[in-house]
Amino acid sequence: MKKNLWRLEYLIQASADPSLLVPAAEIWERAPSCQKLTELSLAVPEERLLTALEVAGRVFPPIEKSLKAANPDHVMISTTEAHKFLMNAVPLLVDSGFGVYLPPWWKNGKMPRLKVQLTVRPKSADSGLMGMKALVDFDWRLALGGEPLTPEEFEELAHLKVPLIQIRGEWVEVNPDNLATATSFWNGQKGSGLTIGDVFQRIDADTEDGPGLEVAGVQGEGWVDDFLNGTSEDHRYKPVPIPAGLVGTLRPYQERGLSWLSFLRTYGFGSCLADDMGLGKTVQALAFLLREKEEGRLKGPALLVCPTSVAGNWLKEAERFSPGLRVLIHHGTARTRDPDAFFAEVREADLVVSTYALARKDAELFARHTWAGVILDEAQNIKNPESLQSRAVRTFKGNFRMALTGTPVENRLSELWSIMDFLNPGYLGEYGAFQNRFALPIERFQDKQAGETLRRLAQPFILRRLKTDPKIISDLPEKMEMKVFCTLTREQATLYRAVVKDMMERIETADGISRRGLVLAALTKLKQVLNHPAHFLKDGSALPDRSGKLDRVTEMLEEALSENDSALVFTQYREMGELLKNHFQRELLHPTLFFHGGLSKGKRDEMVERFQAGQERIMVLTLKAGGIGINLTRANHVFHFDRWWNPAVENQATDRAFRIGQTKKVQVHKLLCLGTLEEKIDAMIESKKKLTETVLGSGESWLTELSNSELRDIFELRAEGL
Repeated sequence: MKKNLWRLEYLIQASADPSLLVPAAEIWERAPSCQKLTELSLAVPEERLLTALEVAGRVFPPIEKSLKAANPDHVMISTTEAHKFLMNAVPLLVDSGFGVYLPPWWKNGKMPRLKVQLTVRPKSADSGLMGMKALVDFDWRLALGGEPLTPEEFEELAHLKVPLIQIRGEWVEVNPDNLATATSFWNGQKGSGLTIGDVFQRIDADTEDGPGLEVAGVQGEGWVDDFLNGTSEDHRYKPVPIPAGLVGTLRPYQERGLSWLSFLRTYGFGSCLADDMGLGKTVQALAFLLREKEEGRLKGPALLVCPTSVAGNWLKEAERFSPGLRVLIHHGTARTRDPDAFFAEVREADLVVSTYALARKDAELFARHTWAGVILDEAQNIKNPESLQSRAVRTFKGNFRMALTGTPVENRLSELWSIMDFLNPGYLGEYGAFQNRFALPIERFQDKQAGETLRRLAQPFILRRLKTDPKIISDLPEKMEMKVFCTLTREQATLYRAVVKDMMERIETADGISRRGLVLAALTKLKQVLNHPAHFLKDGSALPDRSGKLDRVTEMLEEALSENDSALVFTQYREMGELLKNHFQRELLHPTLFFHGGLSKGKRDEMVERFQAGQERIMVLTLKAGGIGINLTRANHVFHFDRWWNPAVENQATDRAFRIGQTKKVQVHKLLCLGTLEEKIDAMIESKKKLTETVLGSGESWLTELSNSELRDIFELRAEGL
């Protein structure tokens, strides 16, 4: 190739022997190589050559012009023509049966491409904008293969205005129009700066109003560097002090979680804490709120939206870990609905806890207030972006936004879009555009590049830690025990009060053995109500949405299954075990084993074997039948659905999983209904933990010795249970 000119040579190939290639010049000279062509039925190779060149000339006009020469053997073409030949003519010629030999740098597809590199730093003048709208200054340079071009190389590139250019010994394809667009775009942005949202989006080069060339890399300075490189477990963000009012000790990964939440809060970005179940998302969020309050940044109350089944759990966890936070539950038929009264009430709180159902019903009330922050617990509840509750929570105004979930993407990428659009509105674009750009290519065609781009965009705002990560699991105790506080449904509360009224009237007029029998009967009836109305009524009625406890254990099992975990669910009652088994199979679409005293030894052994082999991952057990003597180390979650009120018996049941042979950390979940006898008896046992089993007695018989006034105090339903 001479300067700015390319040589396109002609050869003739024998179809009977493709390895035989003869340059056109040798054909005109009647070189010895032509003899072989003649033997292969190309008696007049000159005619065959001219005929073929005439056909090729219709595809690529410079070839046609070369036929004016007496003995055409090549044509000299410009760089622009060479690019057109490579881009347009080659595919057509190949389809027409021609063989085309291409330069290796074009043929292997590894030709380096020009891209843009950005250096981004905080804007010198504070604009007051935060989050995705925060303005930054930047410099931009063209780069080839990751190496920036010198100013002289850039000037030569812009001056030549040809589609193929040799730089540093390598040929590079350049679209002059795209180069001009990029130059105009980035120089035009210098005056106004970019937003941090623009930086993260890397502005699509393929869109009509894009910057022309792909952005290959971004280097940050100052807090921008911290943000670009510090929003993961790389620990680039600075650790923050543990709030003085926090009761308890954060584990190292929880301290990092607090620092990460505070880091994103500082710069106005929404955050999604997506730790595995059992790693303490609640305590990290409470520590964050407490730190905000102690630092004077919690201007008014924050709003937390969660499933009804965990509203009471937030109240109890706040009392335990952050007693300095004033928590208000906005839930139930007696909740305040008048706007003036509501705002007067919430002004006295640091955290207002409400539910997804009320986020929809009381959306107008919540949307009228600017909250210190808006937090979504179990944020997968807004996974459907078109649902009323998803639309409602996106209208709530807050100085920060946070999402807590163990399953940021359950089934479809639309779920990720919905959570991210709540956290950082507009960041991933409109829903339809997101579907076309990411969801469809990734889900249907497994597009790796689209998947990597989405991961890069979402990762800075999602902190995901797994129990299987050695850095995390080393921080965990061998057995984690936690109380799970549930809220009653209205039906449960009505039945509970009715049973208390009826049984206390009978207990107060009885004595001796008769009274003890009535007390135990009352305990049984109340526990059945707390388990599920259908358990108490024995009427075979529907199960969903009628029991706060059942709703919560179902949610937790769904999350455990999504993490490929296995679980045991203990109940005292065979009838409740049947209900649980059928409910889990129907709602979770997962086969469930039920281990009870009515099974033969062979059936029991078969169940244990199937569970240990991982053929089923949920086993419901009655406490008496499954509490001792079997090895179920496949399980790393143990749920005590209803309580036996004897720690030794419950520990024996837990030890079906937590025993020699267990290789995972075991999480033990004890379900309690707020404001009911379950919470009160648990508190009594906690206060007497140092007493031996013989002092407490076995089972619930020790409760029969309480006085009538003590029983009434235990049985009565308090407001927080509603």
